[in-house]
Amino acid sequence: MFSAGQSCWFVRKVICWRAGASIAWAVLLLPPTTAIFFILCRFSLFPIQTLSEYLSLVTSSSGIVSFVLLCAVTITVGVLIFENYTVIPTVACSKIALLGQLLHPRHVVNSLLHCAMGIIVAWRAAVTIGGRYQMLIYPCGRIISDRVCLNEYHLILLLAGAFVAFSHNLFGVVHNKNYVSFHTVQQYKYLRFKRSFLLVVKSSATQALYSIRNYIMVYFLLGHIPRDWICNMFNLDLSSSTSRLDTISGLLDLSLLYHLWLTATLLLFTWSITLVLFRIFITEGYSFPVQSSFTNDVHQCLPRALSDSQSAILKFLALQDLALLSQHSPLRRGEVFSLSQPGGHPHNWNAISKECQSLLADLTQRLVAYHDSGATNSKAKSLSSGSSKLKSSSASSSVSSGVEDLTLPRSVPIKTPDSVFSSPLTAPFTPPYQNNSFPSPGLRRLTESVCQGSPWHGNVQSPHVMRRNPGLWPTAADSQSSGSPQQPSPKQDHDRADLLAQFPRNRKDQVKSFLDGTRVDGTRVDRKAYLFNKVKSFLSKRVLITYLFNQLPEATNEALFADSQAHIWALEGLSNLVQASFSEDHFGVVQTSLASILSSMLLLQEAVDRHFKLPHVSTKPVRTASGMGEQSYKMLRFALRAALKTAIYRITTTFGDHLKAVDMSAAHRKRLQLFLQYKE
Repeated sequence: MFSAGQSCWFVRKVICWRAGASIAWAVLLLPPTTAIFFILCRFSLFPIQTLSEYLSLVTSSSGIVSFVLLCAVTITVGVLIFENYTVIPTVACSKIALLGQLLHPRHVVNSLLHCAMGIIVAWRAAVTIGGRYQMLIYPCGRIISDRVCLNEYHLILLLAGAFVAFSHNLFGVVHNKNYVSFHTVQQYKYLRFKRSFLLVVKSSATQALYSIRNYIMVYFLLGHIPRDWICNMFNLDLSSSTSRLDTISGLLDLSLLYHLWLTATLLLFTWSITLVLFRIFITEGYSFPVQSSFTNDVHQCLPRALSDSQSAILKFLALQDLALLSQHSPLRRGEVFSLSQPGGHPHNWNAISKECQSLLADLTQRLVAYHDSGATNSKAKSLSSGSSKLKSSSASSSVSSGVEDLTLPRSVPIKTPDSVFSSPLTAPFTPPYQNNSFPSPGLRRLTESVCQGSPWHGNVQSPHVMRRNPGLWPTAADSQSSGSPQQPSPKQDHDRADLLAQFPRNRKDQVKSFLDGTRVDGTRVDRKAYLFNKVKSFLSKRVLITYLFNQLPEATNEALFADSQAHIWALEGLSNLVQASFSEDHFGVVQTSLASILSSMLLLQEAVDRHFKLPHVSTKPVRTASGMGEQSYKMLRFALRAALKTAIYRITTTFGDHLKAVDMSAAHRKRLQLFLQYKE
């Protein structure tokens, strides 16, 4: 997460030590964890016998080697957590974005590494359980010269470790397990660990149960593939005395299922407790000095840490320290309000207030841009739908007119399209063919009845309707009156042949103009943009592509407020400092920037209210299931809305009518008046 030039002092003095301490505590918890695992695997009514077996296992060579490897796996997991953790969650706004995260090369390498570590943990579990899980291979008979057989019980345990580790890494990406959240209430590390311990045990046992269920189904369908490959690769046999484990009778072994579940629980517990310890240590509060008397330590002060844009964890811890000192430290607040010597300038307050207002303005601009883009997209969609309808109607009318030109004689006039008429009563109507057009007597009688019952039969009484003669289709009377059936003239045949020959000629002109980079009218055309638009329009009509690329509204809102914890601390720090300045600011340094602070808060309040009024935005927090995945980022927008309103009320209740003397716009003054009257 950090490079060599990014806040080296903070990484060296704070982050690395905290990460190392969390990994050390995770390793120290391994002996009691493995002891409890041994007791659960080899439970006996004779405690002395169980204790002697445990001591013999611990002192054996295989036990020592397996425990050392387990410690190495725990250290590796801690290092991977340190490399991949983040304080700003990564929210996939579409299905294709989530798929891209899962198929990222870095995640693929992490998955393979987790599978290898899962096999090591499963081997440690097999050594601890003993019995039929002890060895991977064993002699098929009592004679030494016999062939070697594969122990499928040991193999299914190793594959279970790889499958559970892969599932753990996969769900970690989907549920943002690498996201580190900061708690609102500051507690000691021991109390936080005590509170999280039972949750880790419950979550590990539950997730292990579901993982083993999925693994059993996968092994039942595909378990013969790795087993046969290992047998062919190492020239091993399968014992005929034992049943295959990829069958229903083999998988219904309760002892096997119990040991698989214990192994998965051990793996998930050791890795989850490492993650919990890392979160506890890394989010511990850090007290930054407000000002320093030495120039070499200026970069470690609070104003400089707040303005750091390279390290997210440094900025978050600085904002957390600002929120805490603004509430609970009058001495440090005095340093914020102090003036520089010599010169008498409030450098500390100017730097802190400027950075906090910059954060609020950044979020305001982001929300406004999101609203504007949504409005533009909706307007473009409505225009495109209207133009598409217009194009389809014009295309259909042109196609129909073209067909009529090809099929009808020129002497028959073309009827006016229905869309021209404003009233449906004035729409033209042309009766169908008469009796002599249908050879069947039944159809002839049907057309007679329809024509006689229609309003067009006989004399038309309605003033809005008038008969138009001749019709689109000639009747029998028309044909008889003419004396002979109508036949196309040679000129009409020539026009029809010209129209049919014109179509391939036009297509050739279009292809030639595209290859030359020009339109038919001679203007230049961008072939890349043309192809891109064509491919885009083609793919947008496919259901699968639409499903993968469609934006998820809830995920989009979560991504929009993903870093809102920093804005919450900025609001709390600013409002508490402004409130304390009413009695502690002896030089009046806060009053010089009170108008800009109120304006930035009111602008953000307006943008947040406008966002929550959108139709696809939920106005109430959704209850999420508890687990190891951090889901607190889904509630950040609701916490931000509450913190923003609380911050404005904190200032208005402290200053009261004195705020009427603050210079601000009429809209902001009207909005502030609602807070002064407790109507917001």
